[in-house]
Amino acid sequence: MMKFKSFISLGVILCIAQVSLSQSVFGKWKTIDDRNGVEKAIIEVYEKEGLLFGRVLEILEEGKEDAVCEKCDDHRKDKPVEGMEIITAAVKTDANEYKGKHLFDPEQAMTFRCKIWLDPEDEDQLKVRGYLAFIYRTQTWVRVKE
Repeated sequence: MMKFKSFISLGVILCIAQVSLSQSVFGKWKTIDDRNGVEKAIIEVYEKEGLLFGRVLEILEEGKEDAVCEKCDDHRKDKPVEGMEIITAAVKTDANEYKGKHLFDPEQAMTFRCKIWLDPEDEDQLKVRGYLAFIYRTQTWVRVKE
């Protein structure tokens, strides 16, 4: 009987440990162009007042380190892309899934609706989907290990 209780206790501890070790969407992510495989930037995805935000921490693409938003026609016009907020106030809809109306692409100077979630098969991959009407495109961002 004592061995059974020890076995159950060990099982409960392992379940708790697994839940506490599960990853979240928050952290630093490397963006990779899904068309040509070029590493583009490091994005910090963070929570503020219960909402998801993202900003460009570092530009990785060679020759674009000092890029500014040339095509922008708002307050971001000619501002540095590094440090720019590109995801604004996405709302949690499910465990590790967020949806929002403001995923900004500084290269195109366009804002898309978005859905963001962890890849269920690899928690070190973040799926970022941008929507324009009924058309969408999904990129896979890779977690930056520190």
